[in-house]
Amino acid sequence: MKRFAHILGLLAVLSPTAFAAEPAPSSADAAWLLTATALVLFMTLPGLVLFYGGLVRTKNVLSVVIQCVAITAVVSLLWLAVGYSLTFGDGMDAQAWIGGVSKAFLNGVGPSATSAGVPEQLFFLFQMTFAVITPALVIGGFAERIRFGAVLIFTVLWLLAVYVPVAHWVWGGGWLAKRGVMDFAGGIVVHLTAGVSAIVAALVLGPRRGFPHVSMPPHNLPLTAAGAGMLWVGWFGFNGGSALAANGLASSAIVATHMGASAGALAWMLVEWQRYGKPSVLGILTGMVAGLGTITPASGFVSPVGAVCIGLIAGIVCFFATQWIKRGLHIDDTLDVSPVHGVGGVVGTLLTAVFAAPALGGLGFSTDTSMGGQLATQALGVVSVGLWAAALTWIILKLCAFTVGLRVEDEHESEGLDLASHGERAYNE
Repeated sequence: MKRFAHILGLLAVLSPTAFAAEPAPSSADAAWLLTATALVLFMTLPGLVLFYGGLVRTKNVLSVVIQCVAITAVVSLLWLAVGYSLTFGDGMDAQAWIGGVSKAFLNGVGPSATSAGVPEQLFFLFQMTFAVITPALVIGGFAERIRFGAVLIFTVLWLLAVYVPVAHWVWGGGWLAKRGVMDFAGGIVVHLTAGVSAIVAALVLGPRRGFPHVSMPPHNLPLTAAGAGMLWVGWFGFNGGSALAANGLASSAIVATHMGASAGALAWMLVEWQRYGKPSVLGILTGMVAGLGTITPASGFVSPVGAVCIGLIAGIVCFFATQWIKRGLHIDDTLDVSPVHGVGGVVGTLLTAVFAAPALGGLGFSTDTSMGGQLATQALGVVSVGLWAAALTWIILKLCAFTVGLRVEDEHESEGLDLASHGERAYNE
């Protein structure tokens, strides 16, 4: 158990010589990780494109498409250049706050095996898909009103200043890994950072014109449902692939993922049905995503029953968080990134310390500690990463505003970003 829980952290201290001494990569493990890599990329293109595209208004569909595609391209090249090295390279200080640049442009990274028995180039590619989807999630917080140039600059700076350091702290042998933080597939690294950054972006940019008085319903729920289905299937690679092997841990993570999503979908649907008298397609899809995001940090540590409990809690908590942020605080997080991914990431990270306990069917904690001790460690990870993501996101947005500007002109927002920013229409009349 400990071997797999810390496997990503161990990669940071391996040298090229150590890789050369490893046995040949397992073909079965490599085949599974290749598949998982494709599944995670599939979550962004086309999964998130369709999911987000259906949720925005007709006049802004293509703006979401180009933002997701551009983020994929920019992050991929940046991950090759320095992102991977800064995340999984040797730490530059005793506290391991950030990795080094020894693996920049994949210097010395070849087809040799890692300690997990998979080629390091494949590990690089798998981790790249996580780096791609995280800033793509953030765009849901400022959709329909941001300049495209600002999106590109924000993506570059945010990846280097927020995602890379946090991923190193948790997965690259950094200070949170040394303290025993448990985050199997990204509750802290992906969902918490994206959720916090999305709500900061929503506050900095301000609400869309007419919010909250003008109704802005999704323009195409079948499109959103198609994207949600792709996310559900792709999440098997997201969580199951994080085992880095075709083994029982991968299958256990996939079972937990599916049960968490199912429980989250039904919990949200039932709460909405009781509160408003009708269950909605948007509600059950959002509950499903909430369940997926919340089970992510715990997926490799908990039993199927524990996953169901986490999913049920996720559906209920994220439902009320969405209501509070949108209707109570009047914060225009356009696609509910903060209450679904941010709150879900927090809840899942904390509940990992509960349901990973052997007494509740879990596989145990990452260090020799009690449930209370692990819960304190998880809370430390949540608070420190949340504050880091909030502060750095605010600074980056201010830099974007100073250089290229953040928000489009009022007339362009009314016209829609598809025409105003890209000169195209999603639907020709």
